[in-house]
Amino acid sequence: MKFQSADIGVIGLGVMGKNLALNIVDNGYRVAAFDLDAAKVSAAEQQALAEVPARGLVLKGFDSMSALLQSLSKPRVLLLSVPAGKPVDGVCQALIAAGIDSDDIVIDTGNSLWTDTIAREQSYKGKFIFFSSAVSGGEVGARFGPSLMPSGDKTAWEHIAPIWRAIAAKVDKATGQPIERTQPGQAIKDGEPCTTYIGPSGSGHYVKMVHNGIEYADMQLICEAYQILHQGLGMNAAEIASVFEQWNQGKLNSYLIGISAEVLKQQDPLTSKPLVEMILDKAGQKGTGLWTAVSSLQIGCPAPTIAEAVYARAMSTQKALRLQLSQQLQGPQTNIDAAQRQALIEALEAALYCAKVSAYAQGFQLMAMNAKEQGWQLDFAAIASIWRAGCIIRADFLQTITDAYQAAPQLDNLLQAQSFASVLSQLQPQWRQVVATAALNGVPVPCISSALAYYDSFRCATLPANLLQGQRDFFGSHTFERTDKPAGEKYHLNWSQAERTLVKIG
Repeated sequence: MKFQSADIGVIGLGVMGKNLALNIVDNGYRVAAFDLDAAKVSAAEQQALAEVPARGLVLKGFDSMSALLQSLSKPRVLLLSVPAGKPVDGVCQALIAAGIDSDDIVIDTGNSLWTDTIAREQSYKGKFIFFSSAVSGGEVGARFGPSLMPSGDKTAWEHIAPIWRAIAAKVDKATGQPIERTQPGQAIKDGEPCTTYIGPSGSGHYVKMVHNGIEYADMQLICEAYQILHQGLGMNAAEIASVFEQWNQGKLNSYLIGISAEVLKQQDPLTSKPLVEMILDKAGQKGTGLWTAVSSLQIGCPAPTIAEAVYARAMSTQKALRLQLSQQLQGPQTNIDAAQRQALIEALEAALYCAKVSAYAQGFQLMAMNAKEQGWQLDFAAIASIWRAGCIIRADFLQTITDAYQAAPQLDNLLQAQSFASVLSQLQPQWRQVVATAALNGVPVPCISSALAYYDSFRCATLPANLLQGQRDFFGSHTFERTDKPAGEKYHLNWSQAERTLVKIG
């Protein structure tokens, strides 16, 4: 069976790479593939043949980089789906040795650190065009339509854009709802693709990093709601799943709420107990949430809910110590009146929505502040719109975020948008009720409570940082500004002198 010149090469046929390759095939393109594991190459070839038999050989594996390059039409486009870090550079060096040309395009689709992406673009300039396109949506997204966040050389984007728009998740242009594709061999021609050019090198990976930071927060918020219902109200997994399914019909409609209900409904095949009760409460992480929290600290952008979500995963790993201290540290007896159960469930729905908005506001402000520092022109309406389908944090209210930025592209913070400010103002009493109830009953809710503190901090025209700055000036002569003088004027009080005098500095 003859294989014609391929449109794109895929290097790395793990879970994501194989599914991206099959997605590309579904949309009418020919794929050349390479993986160090020959069995993975053969499996991908056979799956493509079985799923689109009428088109013949549309995915073919090669046993060397040079053979892969020779199979591709020029300029060559190569999609890398390999682990972030050294493996990316290893593949790039192998491609150089195999004879890649300066106008060929190499696309890193992994979760690389954004600063590494910027460095790679400079390092490989003149050898080939290093491009990046972060991918969100996991295995199913890669197979049937992910959210794609490309960045780098604009000419490279224009060349690959038709493929990216074809394979991306789609939303209905009229309703903003995802158009589901679940069958191999399908291609969705209509709808708005969940991809857009993000900006210069590194910006796409930064946006994906923040997406993952928001994802950390969103997941932890749902877990805290679960713990309140389970520990506070004594509800079992099936009952909580029912609550989540009900919430998923309203303003909390999202992929994460939906899959949380599915997890809670699942029985353990070994014990027939709820599977969630048999899963050890130690969470893993791959680093993108941590990177987001670190970036927020470096830039000075408040993102407490994202940071608390990272800390919550770290706390979960302290299992042995938690078991010990659970026998030593005293707390309140859980005492929630059963008659107030429905009211608390309704309040929790409101609190979860408010906290989610706060977490997204933190993520978008972080992107804005780093974009300003890097000189990027990010389109936040477009970013929110490509997250409406195909990605892990897809949710109905991303349409509201899209609308907010379309109406006011220069928003400093999502909380300024009237569509959110009015709803949070209306729901904040229930939010406070949930945080207070959790605290009084000893249920930890670090993300829900930090999100409320974030909301309240922006509500305060005056924060106690005036005392803090006085403290800093007292012990370290760090100076302070005055409320009755022009901004930028610095003052110091000679605290150690008997007669304390005020000195203007500069």
